[in-house]
Amino acid sequence: MASHVGVPSARSRLSHALKVVGVLVRAGVISPGRPDRIVRQLGRLRTWGATIAGGYAAAGERDPGRIAVIDDGGSVTFGRMNLLARRFARELHDMGVRPGARVGLLCRNHSGLVQATVACGRLGADVVLLNTGLAAGPLAEVIERHEVSLLVVDEEFEGLCRGLPEGLPRVTAWGEPDVPGPRVPTEAGEISGPDPEPPERPGRLIVLTSGTTGAPKGARRPTPKGPRDAASVLSRIPLNSRDRILVSAPIFHTWGLAGVQLGMSLRATLVTRRLFEPEDVLRTIEERRCTALFAVPVMLRRIMDLPRSTRERYDTSSLRIVACSGSAMDPRLIGDFMDAFGDVVYNLYGSTEVSWATIATPEELRSAPTTAGRAPLGTRLAVLDEQGREVPPGVEGAIHVGNEMLFDGYTNGGHKRMSGDLMETGDRGYVDGNGLLHVAGRDDDMIVSGGENVFPRPVEEAIVALPEVREVAVAGVPDEEFGQRFAAYVVPYEGRFVDPNRLRLHVREVLGRFSVPRDVVVLEELPRNATGKVVKRRLPDGARGAEEG
Repeated sequence: MASHVGVPSARSRLSHALKVVGVLVRAGVISPGRPDRIVRQLGRLRTWGATIAGGYAAAGERDPGRIAVIDDGGSVTFGRMNLLARRFARELHDMGVRPGARVGLLCRNHSGLVQATVACGRLGADVVLLNTGLAAGPLAEVIERHEVSLLVVDEEFEGLCRGLPEGLPRVTAWGEPDVPGPRVPTEAGEISGPDPEPPERPGRLIVLTSGTTGAPKGARRPTPKGPRDAASVLSRIPLNSRDRILVSAPIFHTWGLAGVQLGMSLRATLVTRRLFEPEDVLRTIEERRCTALFAVPVMLRRIMDLPRSTRERYDTSSLRIVACSGSAMDPRLIGDFMDAFGDVVYNLYGSTEVSWATIATPEELRSAPTTAGRAPLGTRLAVLDEQGREVPPGVEGAIHVGNEMLFDGYTNGGHKRMSGDLMETGDRGYVDGNGLLHVAGRDDDMIVSGGENVFPRPVEEAIVALPEVREVAVAGVPDEEFGQRFAAYVVPYEGRFVDPNRLRLHVREVLGRFSVPRDVVVLEELPRNATGKVVKRRLPDGARGAEEG
């Protein structure tokens, strides 16, 4: 068994606790304040726990006048958010929502989504965060599979709901004032009488996996143990309570949800926009003086695709953190973005199942653009061989992660394999001599070509370094002679030409002949899901339309 399994000593536990406190003090989570408010804040946390309901209830007592969320419709303070969530929890209770019930949220990023999540938490109901990119059929399947008993939905998605059971109650979260039926409250009004009793078991957050290699699965997110979970991320990404965090990543995605949860822990202001539009991001940063941006990599690509004159039109000097996660980062994109906006990019490698694994800082990305970084405070990382033994630096193996936020399993009863107290990520990689993790690719992306095990990610990194290549995806396709071969799906910059022979020669020089893609397919764009991940199963057949040299 790997050497990582063991019981920490009393000294190491004390050292870890002191480090956590140091991070929380630096971030402003622990800070002086009015004693009466601090007492009420702690009381709310005792009542609701370290849930999203407890976090907003506590923030409403500690800083009731501080702005919690700014969206397309205006702003709401922590105190008002807590009152609105209390009222909505009562209304949901009157509609039959009880502890353990499942409420689906089909919403874009706005304060109504946050409010609905808090309200469900107050009732002990599970929240199923639904991907707004789902078609009507898959949406109906997900709702049936997860036994959703009530749906909170933006008006624009009502057309997708026509195939749902007629008796499924729906509440409008965002829409015109004349939309019939119940809606998420925008006025707290008078709240009299007792609230529903706090639940015995906290409600769960259920996030759908990305579904890039198959149907999306529901993953039960664990209930945070307390501020120390936030301290893990904050130990590597220096957010603080004074930040204004623009959450552009969808909140139904693990990374967008993380932005909400971190903002709640910090009592920082969240800025949301219902639709992502690259120039609007820059405009919002200038107008709202945003200091941090939570995004997925494709969003940075869209921003960099804007003309330089457009990008430089906006004052983004307030921006000190651009926190990215969700898919592999193109090394050239990282360099170009930081050249344009400063050394602000922090890249988190993780998954819905393991939460976070490693975080790369701007300094690390400058020195090693392909790195996934280091494990943050309280996270254990190991690269293991097939027998579960930790491999030396530079040797590739299966990436395993341990922390207090490992998921609680899939809603279909499945789980990830464990090695001791570490969970597999499904990726392979290695740790270099400087302690930085490098991810080679997913286990199921590896192909065997001519007896050699090769991964697509290094091939993608080599191809995208060519000046004419804007984006690329590499996938394995069947091959009669070698068993499998690589096909490269290339999106060139506008007006540029991709020479397949030059591309193949470049890959051969950098990686060797077994990594050379025989097929080079030029596309106008790559197929992506709603969070910007490339869905490789939707790529065209590499053997069709390929440019052979």
